[in-house]
Amino acid sequence: MSGTTVLMLAFDQMELLDFAGPYEVFTTAERVHTRQGGAPGRFRVLTASPDGRPVQARAGLRLMPDTALAEAPPTDWLLVPGGVVDGLLADAATQARLAGRAEASACTASVCTGAFVLAAAGIVRDGEVTTHWEDAEDLARRWPALHVRPERRWIDRGRLVTSAGIAAGIDMALHLVAREAGAALAQATARQMDTPWHPEP
Repeated sequence: MSGTTVLMLAFDQMELLDFAGPYEVFTTAERVHTRQGGAPGRFRVLTASPDGRPVQARAGLRLMPDTALAEAPPTDWLLVPGGVVDGLLADAATQARLAGRAEASACTASVCTGAFVLAAAGIVRDGEVTTHWEDAEDLARRWPALHVRPERRWIDRGRLVTSAGIAAGIDMALHLVAREAGAALAQATARQMDTPWHPEP
């Protein structure tokens, strides 16, 4: 079973659980996998901010990313959390870098208003997506070619996966673990995290 590398974007005013929830899922899945006798490296997580500098989450917590987005090595997956994304929507350079990485990634995922960033970057142009219920109308208005489904906790379109708000990102990340490494590891990860897993979107 080969390993999966995940690049997670960090940015100022991101919703902390959008970022920390999936981060905890992937790193816990790695820990559970090795505890069960698997080879290390099943899930490896790298974090990047647009410029490599520390970011301050929406709730005020400061985080130090591993690298700058432009300097991050290739990874299998790309994940964009949500939060207050106005800065990213005005940042054409970061959008271009995200689009390039998405093109080279096997899977690009968003949590909550991260879907706005994917749309602005041209990573998603049409079809079904989801986001936080409070932002669904705005997403549909800005990008009318999207079919926004806020009632879904996540939508898996293969190379593109979007999730609803905040805690829904945990369910989406567990779904990705199941998709990549099997439902047993996802279930064991949810058990280790002591969180209920909703395997149906």
